[in-house]
Amino acid sequence: MSVDLERLANGVLWPGFLGTELPAWLERELRAGLAGVVYFAQNMGPDVASLSAAIHAANPLALIGVDEEGGSVTRLEAATGSTVPGAAQLGELDDLDATRRTGAELARRVRAAGADVVIGPVADVNTDPRNPVIGVRAFGADAELVARHTAAEVEGIQGAGVAACVKHFPGHGDTHVDSHHDLPRIALAPEEIEDVHLAPFRAAIAAGALSVMTAHIVVPAWGEEPATLNARVLGMLRDDGFDGVIVTDALDMAAIRESVGIGGGAVRALAAGADLLCIGNPTNPGAAAAADQDERDVAAAKDAIVRALREGTLDVARVQEAAARVARLAGILAAEREVPEPQGEAFDGAALVRRALRVHGVLGEPARALVVLDARRRATLAVDSAAGYVVDALADGGWSRRIDTARASSVETTQAIAEARDAAERAGARLVVLVDRIDTDETQRALIADVADTVPSAVVVNTGLGAGSATLPVIDVLASSRVGAEVVREVLLSSGV
Repeated sequence: MSVDLERLANGVLWPGFLGTELPAWLERELRAGLAGVVYFAQNMGPDVASLSAAIHAANPLALIGVDEEGGSVTRLEAATGSTVPGAAQLGELDDLDATRRTGAELARRVRAAGADVVIGPVADVNTDPRNPVIGVRAFGADAELVARHTAAEVEGIQGAGVAACVKHFPGHGDTHVDSHHDLPRIALAPEEIEDVHLAPFRAAIAAGALSVMTAHIVVPAWGEEPATLNARVLGMLRDDGFDGVIVTDALDMAAIRESVGIGGGAVRALAAGADLLCIGNPTNPGAAAAADQDERDVAAAKDAIVRALREGTLDVARVQEAAARVARLAGILAAEREVPEPQGEAFDGAALVRRALRVHGVLGEPARALVVLDARRRATLAVDSAAGYVVDALADGGWSRRIDTARASSVETTQAIAEARDAAERAGARLVVLVDRIDTDETQRALIADVADTVPSAVVVNTGLGAGSATLPVIDVLASSRVGAEVVREVLLSSGV
């Protein structure tokens, strides 16, 4: 029996795309068996549920995934900021029921958008405080804590009728390189990886996780191939009893695109045991992106797979196995769409975020208004850490200014502090210094010290990890999110948690 190689290749591809309506090229591919799509911020139009319905009309078994973690990472609320607690906030609470309820709320929102897969939770154990890409996206730095909350969120998500996609196997927590830009290497002993970083994934498997996403990281002890392309590493998932869908992290990330390319990565990931290839976000190249970057990226992956199948360098049976796993998951989720959404109590994300806040020092009298000096790092491709909606929610129309402490000269820093002081005095407001790396960024700590000398009534709001400041009171919020900023504003205007 002959095999339709193009349809087979389509059955393992999971691309992003441009626009808020279904492009004609994507509709054709969906009708030709494309496994589905991943939504990014650029797809969030006024009626995303109608977009999802059009996708499912073209292919009823299409999987629609959303990178919806809560906290600092949201696609559904990309324009305004997440109103759901993030992992670090939930880890700080260490309330498993709260984590299950948060998982169920993420699933409810994804399902309301007509999607099928929550690309989360993050199961990484954030053991390297310099980590530029995980940080507050992780539940914490303790393996047991991360394991129990990963399992709880999987239960919450999948109990609400969508699939969880646990990430980033075998663990992206001990890196200080962002795999969107380079290829991280993990120099830990295999025993430490086994005991610490694999534990949350095993907990997720035991909780019934339907899919797991790989990491583009190299563990030299297990070979020089990144995990996404490494049969030995992906085989560990199967050895642990996982029979669900192994999903690659985005193949357009520099760790893959700049080494073996999207096409080469697609072929090698399938050969290594991956089942579903996340191609990525076509806006990631920025100004270098072509108008049809989405279609080009899909073609690069598809053409390479078909060519390898025809040449015999990629086993047809291996790709059929992968496509069958994807189809099985798609069938489960298509059936779930026909089941009425489970009803539960109203979800109050702000209450959970308020419980997770930690205040170091004395806040003093309630503020009448706030002005904001925003010193957070620049955004990454994974996390919009410098999101404007955080400042908007804190300042509520008041004065604000952004300063890049890593690049600003001493003169520019002094001027920014003076402007912030003057704005606070004019408005009778309290100055908020907004940071996200006071644990590892000396320039952010230096700014805080300078502000303390000039505006001793200021307060620090830390959206990242790290200890409090000895010179100014600090509120640790553990996420760059709208709900976090709104809760902090409320606290500062009342000076109580």
